Amino acid sequence: MDEAGSTTGKPNRAGQAISAAILVCTAVAGLFAVWQMTENPRTDDAEVFANFIGMAPLVNGPVTHLYVQDNQLVKAGQPLFDIDDRPYSYALSNAKSNLAALQGSISDEKRIIAGKVSGVDVAKAGAQSAQASQLRAAAAIQQASADVENAKAAVQRADAELAYATNNLHRIEPLLAKQYVTVDQIDEQRTLVKTREQAASQARAQLALSQAGLTAAHAQYDAASAATIESNQQVQQAAHNVTTLDPLEGQIEGKQAAINNAQYDYDNCHIVAPFDARVTNLTISEGAYAKAGIQVFTLIDTRVWWVIANFRETQLRHVQPGMSAEVYVLSRPNVRFKGVVDSVGYGVTPDSDLVGKLSPAGLPDVQRTLNWVHLASRFPVRVRIEAGPNDLFRLGESAVVVIRGAHGEERSEPAGSR
Repeated sequence: MDEAGSTTGKPNRAGQAISAAILVCTAVAGLFAVWQMTENPRTDDAEVFANFIGMAPLVNGPVTHLYVQDNQLVKAGQPLFDIDDRPYSYALSNAKSNLAALQGSISDEKRIIAGKVSGVDVAKAGAQSAQASQLRAAAAIQQASADVENAKAAVQRADAELAYATNNLHRIEPLLAKQYVTVDQIDEQRTLVKTREQAASQARAQLALSQAGLTAAHAQYDAASAATIESNQQVQQAAHNVTTLDPLEGQIEGKQAAINNAQYDYDNCHIVAPFDARVTNLTISEGAYAKAGIQVFTLIDTRVWWVIANFRETQLRHVQPGMSAEVYVLSRPNVRFKGVVDSVGYGVTPDSDLVGKLSPAGLPDVQRTLNWVHLASRFPVRVRIEAGPNDLFRLGESAVVVIRGAHGEERSEPAGSR
C-alpha cells in the first residue's frame, strides 16, 4: 500500500508543478503584454491622411482643354486645364491701350505746358523791358529837371546881364551931351544891351524847351509805368495759364493696376498643378462652363503622408512628439513603414451625454445618465510617415500604429522592410 500510494503521488505532484508553471508563464506573458501595451502604445483606430486642396478656377469661362484624368498623378507645374482666355486677352489689350493713350496725353500736355512756360518767359521779358523803360523814363525826368534848373539859371544870368547893360547905357547916355563919352561908346553899349536882350530871350526859350522836355519825360514815365503794370499782369495771366501734369499722372497708377488685374485674370486662365499630387473627384469635361470659386476636382498632396491615430487618454503620457513609430496599412499588412510623431492632439469635441449641450449663453444642459461604464476619450496623434513622396497610400485608408520610443533609437531597417 505504501508503495502504491507513493507511486500515485508522484504524478499528482508533477501535474501540480506543470499547472503552476503554466500559471506563472501565463501571468508573466500577461504582465509582459501589459508592459508592452503601456510602454509601446498601439492602436488600430487610425487612418492615412494627406493634405488636399480643392482646385477651383479664379475666373469664369468655358473649359477649352482638360489635360488630366480622374485619379491621375501629376507633377508640379503640369497643366491641368485651360479656360477660354480670349475675353481676358481683350481686357488686357484694352488696359494696355488705355495706359498708352494716357501716356500720349501726358506727352501732348507736356508740349502744351512747355509752350505756356515759354509764354511766361516772354511775358517776363516784356515786364523786364517795361521796367527798364520806366527806369530810363525816370532818368530822363531827372535829366529834364536838371536842364530846367540850368535853363532857369541861364535866364537869371541873362536877365542880370541885360539889367546891367541897360543900367550902364542909361548911366552913360546923359554923358554924351557933355561929351564925356563918345558916340561909339554909346552905340557899343546899345549893341551890348540888344545882345543881352537876345541872350535873355534865348535863355527863356531854352527854359521853355527844358520845361517841355520835363513834361514829356513825365509823360514817358507814366507810359512806362502803365506798360510795366500791364506786363506784370500778363506775366501773372501767363503763369495762371500754365497747367500741371498732376491730374494725368495721378491716373497712371490706376491704369497700371488695371493692367495688372487684367494680366492676373489672363494668367489664371491656364491652371497648373501647384505641387506633386493626385487628381481625384474630377467632375468636369471640356466644354463645361467653369465658375470662379467652384471646385472642379481635388488634388491630394502626395509629397507628405500622415497617419491620424486615435489613442486613449490613458496612453498619451507615453506618447511624445519626436518618438519613432511603426505604421501598417491594411492594404499592405505585411509592409512596415517608419514614422515619427509630429504632434499630440489637445482637444476633441466633448461628449454631449456627459457634459450636455454647450450654448453661447445660459448654462450647460447636462444629461442625467445611469451609465456605470466610463469609456476613456481618444485623442488624435499625428504620425508623419517617413517613406517620402510616393503613390502607395490612399487618403482615408485604415492603419495600425505602434509607438516605439525615442526617434532613431529603434531598428534601422529601411522603410517597407518587415
